[in-house]
This record gives sequence, C-alpha cells and structure tokens, in this order.
Amino acid sequence: MSMFMMQNAIQFLQENLAIIAPLIVIQIILMIAALISLIRTEETNGPKWVWALVIVLFNTLGPIVYFIFGRRFDA
Repeated sequence: MSMFMMQNAIQFLQENLAIIAPLIVIQIILMIAALISLIRTEETNGPKWVWALVIVLFNTLGPIVYFIFGRRFDA
C-alpha cells in the first residue's frame, strides 16, 4: 500500500470514527451474544460448529442469521 493511500485511510478513519465505533461495538456484542446462546443451547438447526463459523466469519449478518434460523424452539 502506498504512503498516500495509507494517509487517506487514516484520515478517513479519523473523520468517521463517530460512525464506525458504534457499529463495531454492536457487531462485537451481537457476536458474543450469539456465541453464548450457541454454547448454552442443547440443540440447533444444524451442527454447532457450522453455526460457530457463520457467527464469527459473517460479521453482523452471521449472528442475526443464527438468531433467526439456528436456534431450535421445541414446543
């Protein structure tokens, strides 16, 4: 990466930190909540290791997909 591109990236982060920081915090909270739920849940719709990968690798969407489709609710 050239020095000019790095300076532009740093400047962009500094200017947009107020927007980026809350999104990162929300992403981390969602991931931790989904992983805790996955660990505590006895049965899921699919293997737990697959859901763990989905939660960790697909950032914000992974935990949301797990909460919607991964948990099994037996009546």
